[in-house]
Amino acid sequence: MDALELLDLIQKGESSEVQFTIRVDDAFKTGTEMVAFSNTKGGLLIIGIDDKTGDINGLSYEELQETNQLLSNAASENVKPPIYIYTETVEVSDKKVVVAQISEGISKPHIDKKGVIWVKNGSDKRKVVAREEMARLLQSSGNLFADETIVKGTTINDIDEGFFKNFIKLKTKKPIDELGLSIAGMLSGMGMLKDGSLSLGGLLLFGKSPQQYRPAFTVQCVAVIGNDISSNKYRDKEDPFTGNLQCLYDKTLSFITRNLKKTQKEESFNSPSVLELPIETIEELLVNALVHRDYFILSSIKVFVFDNRIEIISPGTLPNTLTIENIKVGASIQRNPMLCSNSRYVLPFFGVGSGIPRAYESVPDLELINDIDRGLFISIIKRKKMDSA
Repeated sequence: MDALELLDLIQKGESSEVQFTIRVDDAFKTGTEMVAFSNTKGGLLIIGIDDKTGDINGLSYEELQETNQLLSNAASENVKPPIYIYTETVEVSDKKVVVAQISEGISKPHIDKKGVIWVKNGSDKRKVVAREEMARLLQSSGNLFADETIVKGTTINDIDEGFFKNFIKLKTKKPIDELGLSIAGMLSGMGMLKDGSLSLGGLLLFGKSPQQYRPAFTVQCVAVIGNDISSNKYRDKEDPFTGNLQCLYDKTLSFITRNLKKTQKEESFNSPSVLELPIETIEELLVNALVHRDYFILSSIKVFVFDNRIEIISPGTLPNTLTIENIKVGASIQRNPMLCSNSRYVLPFFGVGSGIPRAYESVPDLELINDIDRGLFISIIKRKKMDSA
């Protein structure tokens, strides 16, 4: 970092990724700040800047040495698991400051020396106490997957036996009777049945009524008159859709398509009608919401059909290092590996990262929003102009 870059950061002020302090003299306290950065998106801790005024309060040679030593001790002894930091000295107008770069952690959740988990909250930090948030931190580092967690109270009797047998036939090309295994044995071998209880993935894929145990995992659909979400007028609305993933997919796709315009492909009266939007794009984005949503968040998928667009709103932002830019070219990280590896036999899903590029190919003006503030991933398909009814 050079002097101009530092001055630009100072001018912009503190944020979730930049923090100022005049001096550091407490390795434990500094460690808590590092924990918060590591558990969020990483950032810069800049020593020698007044966080109240933005004034540069440079460090002496002796202070530079002491600061670097304290930062090193904080990272190795007051952050668990320990982290590695990069420090540099930047000089501005003969005043020297220390810039410590803390990367996003790969072993979340990191804790301080007392076992407390911290995350950034704007320019400040806060403690993590909710189990769901701790689970999401584990998930983000690849140490825990929601679809592999056990749903207490479930048994093999919650499985739709006929649906599961059909799945096995599609997957193995053989009826389950020829495989020499019981349904319980097959589920156990797939990691979906442990100590008599189903995993969330098994329940979502094959359950008779997954919402009996996870009532929030529904799909809510509304066809609004106009283009404003606050409108109290709608064309079509139903109670939240329930069922396994295939049921949710079928019901939601039917709702969307029945609320879209259909036009004749040719001038002939008997020519078949075609949907106003490519059905492949709608299917892909709907499957993406069902398979890749964050199942640690107890919320429903929401679908709005407006006059000028369709919005599919999925709980959870993109996981780990994924961005809108890299998923456009096929980057993929499996948030729910159990669902990803088995959904292809019950949904139009391939699981190789090709879905979003295909959706963009069919609908070039497709808009994807990774809404970090609200913890949502939003897909917007624009419609042709339509007169309001």
